[in-house]
Amino acid sequence: MTEAINFDDFLKVDIRVGTVIEAVEFPQARKPAYKLRIDFGDEIGIRRSSAQITVHYQAEDLVGRQVAAVVNFPPRQIGPFISEVLTLGFGDSNGDIVLIHPERAVPNGSRML
Repeated sequence: MTEAINFDDFLKVDIRVGTVIEAVEFPQARKPAYKLRIDFGDEIGIRRSSAQITVHYQAEDLVGRQVAAVVNFPPRQIGPFISEVLTLGFGDSNGDIVLIHPERAVPNGSRML
């Protein structure tokens, strides 16, 4: 069983939707990954993320796709790259990541409610 948190703790996690505007291979990563640039709209702007999603996604297919990400974690150094947001997904039966995304298009920067 997971540890319980209160609702105020949950509200501290700022999960937003953004559109991938660039996806390139990240050969310096320990595990296969892409470097993403994601547009979160005017309030947050464009942020970078490293994502280990190479099994289910090709870089060129990610451009234009909306994704969910935590935007209020501190930046994290991953090799020579600074990841500014945590792109969210679930592990499939093999542990390979499947991205979380809205069922329908929503404005970039929309917050998960």
